[in-house]
Amino acid sequence: MTAVTTPKNLTKPERIALVLHTLSTHYPNPPIPLRHQDSFTLLIAVLLSAQCTDERVNQVTPALFQLADNPVDMAQQTVSDIAAIIRTCGLAPRKSQAIKTLSQLLVENHHSQVPADFAALEALPGVGHKTASVVMSQAFGVPAFAVDTHIHRLAQRWGLTNGKNVVQTEKDLKRLFPREHWNALHLQFIYYGREFCSARGCDGTKCFLCQSCYPNRKTAKLTKKA
Repeated sequence: MTAVTTPKNLTKPERIALVLHTLSTHYPNPPIPLRHQDSFTLLIAVLLSAQCTDERVNQVTPALFQLADNPVDMAQQTVSDIAAIIRTCGLAPRKSQAIKTLSQLLVENHHSQVPADFAALEALPGVGHKTASVVMSQAFGVPAFAVDTHIHRLAQRWGLTNGKNVVQTEKDLKRLFPREHWNALHLQFIYYGREFCSARGCDGTKCFLCQSCYPNRKTAKLTKKA
């Protein structure tokens, strides 16, 4: 009788190599999913994407940027006019105030330009570390690895982190992957998760990467809350 060989779960270095190869192969040049023209419109779009889908953001930003697509013009708009356009995005009242105020601050403190500086960006209302990381990486090419709850979930499913929150997961991913891959990986994680390993479409046992990293995993992988 031929013995049945049980497949082995990959080691962590093997998982890292497989994830990098798979994501780079599937998405060699991942585009930014949020429509924008420059660093300011990207900043606004990323701010709007908090608790809102990219699809919804892309539906409202054309009208918003027709109203104002630069800090000078945006600072002159009323909060109510901004809110009327972005009302279908989550947290619209708070975001409307943030958009107006940060535009005023860009005019007053940064010569109407989006600063290529983490501290300066995170000092703006409505701009957290994740938003600043996206802008720094995608608008200015500075290596950064923006981690949201979706990337946090994938990193846990693939055994790349045991972090209890996005802060620890970001640190772990930066330690595991070469710096020159960070900017692309942020987008590659997002695209792969949407296509193959979504919150409902995969439970840590169904997609190619989950099955390849952990062929012996029989039950759903529970994700620690971000």
